[in-house]
Amino acid sequence: MSVTPEQLAQVYPMLLHMAEPDTWNSIRQHGLLSTSRLLSLFDVKGQERFDIEAKRRPVSVSIAHPKYGRAVIRDQKPLIQSKLVKTLEGCTAEEWYRLLNRRVFFWLTKDRLDTLLCANTYAGNNHTVLTLDTLSLVKAHEERITLSHMNTGNTRPFAHPRGPDTFKKLEEYPFAERAKRGPNDRVVELVVEGGVTDIERYVLKVDVMRCQGGKGRVLRTIFKR
Repeated sequence: MSVTPEQLAQVYPMLLHMAEPDTWNSIRQHGLLSTSRLLSLFDVKGQERFDIEAKRRPVSVSIAHPKYGRAVIRDQKPLIQSKLVKTLEGCTAEEWYRLLNRRVFFWLTKDRLDTLLCANTYAGNNHTVLTLDTLSLVKAHEERITLSHMNTGNTRPFAHPRGPDTFKKLEEYPFAERAKRGPNDRVVELVVEGGVTDIERYVLKVDVMRCQGGKGRVLRTIFKR
């Protein structure tokens, strides 16, 4: 049980992240930050922070700062609270939300990205999509990277068991054992705790994308290495 950065990149040469529209300049400046780090940067405190960080977000939330401007933190509609609490192992719902909010998530296949882009909540909107080089990012941040065999932010249509141990270090992940499941399910999420402040070093391109015909389509490219 283990996978090296090179083995991972051979199967998944690129990572994908879907962000809010018009966020590339901010991401370029501050990095791709977790929700918790973004809240700290924007000096969000007290009850407002608790509601964003420790509870399910039924809708996206806007935050503002006199220096850094405005940011949008995405909703968590796919996480159904009543289903979630039945699946958790080794943590409470509040702990799970905090755990997710301390991390930044990447898809490893375009099929997974297309599913998110074309979900009912997002299908009618444009999105900023970052394509990154897997090998260079993983080698630089391996100590903070974990892999997941499931979509940890979703309980639809089935609520699979989950807990802190769902996120496994590269040396713990059953990469070879899951090969028969195919690329979409061998590894579902690559996760970086805290986020990636030097994100521009690993970005290959940034596109504005939208769901068309059940797949994500590039409307225009705004950055390309």
